[in-house]
Parts: sequence; C-alpha cells; structure tokens
Amino acid sequence: MMESLIVNKTYVPKGQVEREWLLVDAEGQNLGRLATKIAQLLLGKHRPDYTPGVLLGANVVVVNAEKVDVHPTRLEGKIYYRHSGYPGGIKQINLQRQLELFPERVIERAGWGMIPKNKLGRRVYQNLHVYAGPKHPHHAQQPDLVE
Repeated sequence: MMESLIVNKTYVPKGQVEREWLLVDAEGQNLGRLATKIAQLLLGKHRPDYTPGVLLGANVVVVNAEKVDVHPTRLEGKIYYRHSGYPGGIKQINLQRQLELFPERVIERAGWGMIPKNKLGRRVYQNLHVYAGPKHPHHAQQPDLVE
C-alpha cells in the first residue's frame, strides 16, 4: 500500500499589511538591549506572521534618547568615526560627547547596526523615529507603548 503524501503549505502575507506604531521609552535602558528590541520591532519579528523578506515591521518611535543607560567605561572608550571623503577628512567623537550633542544619532546608529544591510534593511530603517526628549510629533498615529 502506498502512503498518502501530506503537503504543508507555507503562509506568505500578501497585499497591503497594516502597519502599527509603537512607542519605546529609552530612559534607563541599556543601549545594546534597546537596539536589539528596536531591530526586532522594525523587522516585524514580534508578529506571528513574520516572514523574512516581507516588509511587516512596525513604525518605531523612540523617546528620551538622551537618558539611555551606558556603562561608564563605554562612554570614553566607544568612538564614532565619520569621513568627509577628502584626504585627511576623518572625524571622531566619543560616546559621551555624542550623547551631549546628538543623542538621537547614538540610538539610530545602534539600530542600524542590528538590521540587515540590504534593500529591505534600508527600507525598514526609514520607519525608525528617534527623539532626544519626551516629546514627539506622532501623537496622531496613537503609538502603543512597548515595555
């Protein structure tokens, strides 16, 4: 006798997926753990219908970026580099100074480091909105607070 063949079909979400808005408060949170949480929300890994290669992630609003928690030795030791493209055009700034001047960039850079560097990753990264203080302009979207 021949055994019957069982075929399990894979579910792939198609069409327009409803995007959710999530609010993350960075106050007192560890920078690395916050970045991984943000990356998971941006990629949509928190959803039960997560599919790699499909844009399912949420729009993430991060507030209180200036109050993120970083280990004291990391404040002096972590250096951010950027280059103008000209000879001798390399600039550097440590984490402590970056948090004083541009606290949003610290979380944006950490979030960028946690998502894939491809077309989908660049598209997903556009859904990250970081603000230094508690105020943000996305009240109309009624973002849900994520713990």
